[in-house]
Amino acid sequence: MNEGPLDHLIRMLAGLPGLGNRSARRIALHLLERRETLMQPLARAMERGASEICACEACGNLDSISPCGICRDHGRDSAKICIVAQVSDVWAVERTGAFRGRYHVLGGLLSALDGVGPEELRIDLLLRRMEALCAPVAVPAGGFAEEEKVQQNFEVILALPATVDGQSTAHYVCDRLRKYPLKISRLAHGVPVGGELDYLDDGTIVTALNSRSAA
Repeated sequence: MNEGPLDHLIRMLAGLPGLGNRSARRIALHLLERRETLMQPLARAMERGASEICACEACGNLDSISPCGICRDHGRDSAKICIVAQVSDVWAVERTGAFRGRYHVLGGLLSALDGVGPEELRIDLLLRRMEALCAPVAVPAGGFAEEEKVQQNFEVILALPATVDGQSTAHYVCDRLRKYPLKISRLAHGVPVGGELDYLDDGTIVTALNSRSAA
């Protein structure tokens, strides 16, 4: 039996993350009931996004230009790079306004079960980036190059998920970065703001105890 346009629309919607057939049918009906005000503008926006949005050649972030706006921002601290798994993690960190450095998106996590190895991630691009950033800089006679200051204070922040795959990826990336003259740090793990101990899992409490700091 041939698939009609409505069936095709529902099937495409059902393939989106977090949606099943029932949710896809509801969304399809909602769109069809609002063709001119919602469905057609959405179709145009998706078509424009597909043709204009690209991955940044430097960090892997999504933007309409490459390098992206974050990489082009001279007000950013070029001595700090936050390594994340996905573009959504960039958005999460940016939402806080607490980080003003640059990013590197790996494009996923190492996973033996899913067959994701280092070759499938942007790890080689990260290493080439480190080679360029940590290359020796000639210091002028009687002066102290600004680039040399950046090199001495360079820091890579591993902001990867606290999961088995996330930790495995962090260990692998950390090992590959050891040869470069830079500081490597990770996001702190433990009790969340507003969290109560009685509602936390054992792993979170153990991590918080092992990562405790002076009061």
